[in-house]
Amino acid sequence: MIWNPWHGCHKKSPGCLHCYMFRRDAKYDLDSNVVRKTKTFDMIIKKHRDGTYVVKDNLVYVCMTSDFFIQEADLWRKEVWQMIKERSDLNFYIITKRIERFSVSLPDDWGLGYLNVTICVTCENEKMAEERIPILLSLPIKHKEIICEPMLEEIHMEKYLETGLIEHVTCGGESGDNARICNYDWILKMRDECMKYHVSFTFKQTGANFVKNNKVYHIPRWEQLKQARKANIDLFY
Repeated sequence: MIWNPWHGCHKKSPGCLHCYMFRRDAKYDLDSNVVRKTKTFDMIIKKHRDGTYVVKDNLVYVCMTSDFFIQEADLWRKEVWQMIKERSDLNFYIITKRIERFSVSLPDDWGLGYLNVTICVTCENEKMAEERIPILLSLPIKHKEIICEPMLEEIHMEKYLETGLIEHVTCGGESGDNARICNYDWILKMRDECMKYHVSFTFKQTGANFVKNNKVYHIPRWEQLKQARKANIDLFY
């Protein structure tokens, strides 16, 4: 399930250019740059009258319409960390482009990391990989993953994967009317690197404009995930 304790973000790097959240907000005349608490801020700890938690989904994706480490949420984040700690029965998945702000408002008892938290950095190109992944590797986090989506060029992962600290790599193309090209060769090369170091790998989606065997395919939104699954190249270790 998705839990958005706050909404709104600021475009930070090339991968943000055609952000789905900005596209969706524009349809309703909303300013996506305004970061605000949502009505579901404390949803994760809500209880029924019998004292049982309302949310029972084992895997919770956090802040999918914002960034968990965005500056405007520094004070709110302390409370959210407490809720995540309380719900130790659930696993929380946090994706960020702001890994350099990880330590801001971090709980005093974080230690080497909460067992129920996975932190995943996104890197859409080689530059962002070189900027963000070394920071991720240096931090006290139990579960570390990487997402290359939208994947805008070939990205080399070997020097990060060989550390043994990355548990999973996900990659995929860009959706939307103005989607940039994703090349299947980039996907396969990343898969080969993951296979070499026994790191699980997921090809999530083709994106709207997908190159395979030097031919450009324009793939409708409802087919992009399906076509990635049909490729049958995911790895599980």
